[in-house]
Amino acid sequence: MKDMLERLEERRAQARLGGGAKRIEAQHARGKLTARERIELLLDKGSFEEFDMFVEHRSTDFGMDKAKIPGDGVVTGWGTVNGRTIFVFAKDFTVFGGSLSEAHAQKLTKIQDMALKMRAPIVGLFDAGGARIQEGVAALGGYGEVFKRNVIASGVIPQISVIMGPCAGGDVYSPAMTDFIFMVRDRSYMFVTGPDVVKTVTNETVTSEELGGAKVHTTKSSVADGAYDNDVEALLQVRRLIDFLPANNMDGVPEIPSFDDPARVDNSLDTLIPDNPNKPYDMKELILKVVDEADFFEIQGVYAKNIITGFGRVEGRTVGIVANQPMVLAGVLDSDASRKAARFVRFCDAFNIPIVTFEDVPGFLPGTAQEYGGLIKHGAKLLFAYSEATVPLVTVITRKAFGGAYDVMASKHIGGDVNYAWPTAQIAVMGAKGAVEIIFRQDIGDAEKIAARTKEYEDRFMSPFVAAERGYIDEVIMPHSTRRRIARALAMLRHKETERPWKKHDNIPL
Repeated sequence: MKDMLERLEERRAQARLGGGAKRIEAQHARGKLTARERIELLLDKGSFEEFDMFVEHRSTDFGMDKAKIPGDGVVTGWGTVNGRTIFVFAKDFTVFGGSLSEAHAQKLTKIQDMALKMRAPIVGLFDAGGARIQEGVAALGGYGEVFKRNVIASGVIPQISVIMGPCAGGDVYSPAMTDFIFMVRDRSYMFVTGPDVVKTVTNETVTSEELGGAKVHTTKSSVADGAYDNDVEALLQVRRLIDFLPANNMDGVPEIPSFDDPARVDNSLDTLIPDNPNKPYDMKELILKVVDEADFFEIQGVYAKNIITGFGRVEGRTVGIVANQPMVLAGVLDSDASRKAARFVRFCDAFNIPIVTFEDVPGFLPGTAQEYGGLIKHGAKLLFAYSEATVPLVTVITRKAFGGAYDVMASKHIGGDVNYAWPTAQIAVMGAKGAVEIIFRQDIGDAEKIAARTKEYEDRFMSPFVAAERGYIDEVIMPHSTRRRIARALAMLRHKETERPWKKHDNIPL
């Protein structure tokens, strides 16, 4: 018996070494942790239970029968994050470059199936070079099995991908179908085809970083939701995100003890809006003053900065926040902002996370670039996402709510449950100057008349009270009481039920 136990320990030690000490040293030299080190950081100490440690590939082509390493390039298992069950897999770059084989794919699909059965989140840590070429179509088939499970799990359990090294070819499509993607700056990149193929096909000379680095995917393509400086920071932030997320689409949002009084008054909000309606202010200040303990986890913070999306808590319960940002493009809605917010709203709705919307929007961005780029369809995505949402929707109009953008931003007309406005709110078809120049076109040459007409329009329409008179606004509230009002509205809406006609699925304007 003792011999058997010693042999087991030896085999375990060999498996934990992955590709061997030299390759582990090379991984560290690149500023990267190994697969198992990453898992240990992500999960609670001592909670990791590994599966399939001894799995090996079964390929015999191209000398592969002489190159077998336990684990076959991926570490899988489960553990806890702050006591909550999480399933995890981590590609091991020290073993065949983390490339995917048939056996490797079977380890992944096994852990995906377990996560779905247990209705628990799954986190994938990517550091790999794509399909294992020596296995050919068997590797491609393995990818297909993984992709299918990504789709089945979508909207049922949260799926998070962390790109911590190269991620190319088939490896990029699995993360693309998960809910959140995070990257590590200067060490990770994602692309369908690498720089060498790009050079051959298009004659473009480009580096891996320029083609698919963290900066590209967080600021231009919107593929990634955030980027961090190193493995440690990335994994700690993923732990923080998991704390905000439900385990699945039936459990409801997590609730943690909160020591922040829900009735807390913040008098500084009474002077947040400048006297000049064209002067910007920082909407993040309002968000931080409303959520519990100023704890806000922003999603896609450096992409489409004219709209803010992220998670906070009110009375210890997670809420999704969507807010126009007057500091960037005056908070206008454009194609990028609409897509960013629509995806976030749909995630929140899928997982029963209430949504709080802070609105200050002068309309949709005009111009040929936007129209040619499909602004109508992209703007409709956000309208569609809010309209189909059945979760509690609380909206606060702080200043401008002009044109169709007023309707789109969770207005009462498309399903907003509780809609508040500050006294500074301006709800109208358009700004006073533009409106007067259309309505009183005949007076354009007379500055005195135009000024009088503008004041008349402002007095009548550039306030929240016309909308309040019609019941489109439930209450005009004092800015300092915003947190208390939102907390009470969310408490009242906690057991909201909405019935919709049966359908196989909707047809969002993709």
